Amino acid sequence: MDTINDDKYKAKDIFTFEFVKTVLKGVGQVMFQNNALTGLLFLIGIFWGAFEEGLPHVAWGAVIGVVVSTLTGCLLGLSKKDGEIGLWGFNGALVGCGIFTFLGSSFYSWVALILCAAMTTWVRVGFNNLLAPFKINSLTFPFVFSTWIFLLAARAMKGLDVEHLATPLLPGYFDFDVHMGFGNLIIYWLKGIGQVFLINSWVTGLFFIAALFVSNRYSAIWAMVASALSLFTAIIFRAVGLDIENGLFGFSAVLTGIALGSTFYTTNLKSSIWCIIGIVITVFIQAAMDILFTPMGLPTLTAPFCVATWLFLLPLFKWNKDKTGG
Repeated sequence: MDTINDDKYKAKDIFTFEFVKTVLKGVGQVMFQNNALTGLLFLIGIFWGAFEEGLPHVAWGAVIGVVVSTLTGCLLGLSKKDGEIGLWGFNGALVGCGIFTFLGSSFYSWVALILCAAMTTWVRVGFNNLLAPFKINSLTFPFVFSTWIFLLAARAMKGLDVEHLATPLLPGYFDFDVHMGFGNLIIYWLKGIGQVFLINSWVTGLFFIAALFVSNRYSAIWAMVASALSLFTAIIFRAVGLDIENGLFGFSAVLTGIALGSTFYTTNLKSSIWCIIGIVITVFIQAAMDILFTPMGLPTLTAPFCVATWLFLLPLFKWNKDKTGG
């Protein structure tokens, strides 16, 4: 459970190299990596992909988002231990990418980004407190929940440009038309990893794999396995072709793979089988949530990962019968 800690950051602590490391760790923690160099490589990959797509504000949004959410943790006097390992910042980094992936860059959208990134810090505390009895945490759901609020609100506020949000419509016919050449499949596979930060670039996927190997080779391996397995599953079941080509069935599965394969379970044969099943199920959760949110024109973000990982972690929870009277 998150608590207020007397060992607080002071103003002077913010202007230090250690604080920069904390911010970089916040970027790394998006994929459960407590490593500043991994976070730096993630940022390089984000900048490469964002500038390649002509969306530099997505990359700068990630920087502002992680800094704002980390500073919010400082101002609220939250657990310094959490702050030092980047747990205040990872949701904010995703907010920075998410806001500018779906909203145009304007003064108002930058204000929205700052508010939303700050919001994730205390939302995380609340959700973690709520979930603590079940021995699971909120994962990236504070990012998902907060960003959903701001994206939905944008449709009622002319100051926020919604041109990049999907048009609300009822699910209907879609085309399965995937270019199946080996080179294309490699690109889709790498994009599935890059899309964790909403970056549609196979080069970014390469940066992310390298970044994961720097921190934890098992995380890197599971990220690669998860993206490949989710791609294979989406193709076998003939999912939306354009989404397959853009890696959109991969990113939540990648996070599920890292979570179950190298973070919350000890790596062994049994946990590996459990992880593989979790990855496949994540693809179906992704498809189901895509259909659920299409009428609202709202992206699922990393919600499928959160739902899948909770479902596969909850079996670890056992009710205390003495306390519940069960």
